[in-house]
Amino acid sequence: MERKKPRLAVWKFASCDGCQLSLLDCEDELLAVAGALDLAYFPEATRGEVKGVYDLSLVEGSITTAHDAERIHEVRRRSRTLVTIGACATSGGIQALRNFADVREFTSIVYAHPEYIHTLETSTAISDHVPVDFELRGCPINKGQLVDVVSAFLSGRRPNTPAHSVCIECKLKGNVCVMVAKAAPCLGPVTHAGCGALCPSYDRGCYGCFGPKETPNAPSLSAWLGGMGLDAKALERVYRTFNANAETFRKESERHAEQDNQG
Repeated sequence: MERKKPRLAVWKFASCDGCQLSLLDCEDELLAVAGALDLAYFPEATRGEVKGVYDLSLVEGSITTAHDAERIHEVRRRSRTLVTIGACATSGGIQALRNFADVREFTSIVYAHPEYIHTLETSTAISDHVPVDFELRGCPINKGQLVDVVSAFLSGRRPNTPAHSVCIECKLKGNVCVMVAKAAPCLGPVTHAGCGALCPSYDRGCYGCFGPKETPNAPSLSAWLGGMGLDAKALERVYRTFNANAETFRKESERHAEQDNQG
């Protein structure tokens, strides 16, 4: 009797769809994945939907509305394994900048009828609401890492994603350090590898798209950046980008915001 393929579901919450597109961009690799999995739910790629429980769910996007805060619990109940993909799902994304401001003020400025906007005061990671089995970081995610995560699920092993920083990727590519050579602010020393040191390869500092690496030392990096001339306000802004609500970046930005207010 032929064994049933594991069911794969891909879910979207508040996001730009970039991480889902990374899955579609896998092309040849996606064909192999599709052959090993039953693509049961993926609105970005197909209208079909297989009801029931899913063996593996990939979740993109952050929780920004009361409706989504309820919906993610339904996704969790229907998922044997739940993996969050991308900066939005793992830390709240760029939209988590609202967490440091007044959402009502934003909506009153942007929308002609803000009374129709129903949103939460914060944008938060999926893991703030339900248990998550694995987090794959990036904005967008690295498609090779995504394929490895799916392969790991199929073979019953842990995903093989790097724990080192972007600095290691710069060394492997032979890049000259932009902090040393150009005095450019760079989050590479505290950021997860995965982008292939894209920005430093074009003589620009890392923006932290893949979030804090394991055991980052952000205060030490801030001291170096301060020595390069960045004041408290500039340091606050350095950490408030794609992963502004990631714990390490959030605490460091809040520390400098407090210093700026005191100054």
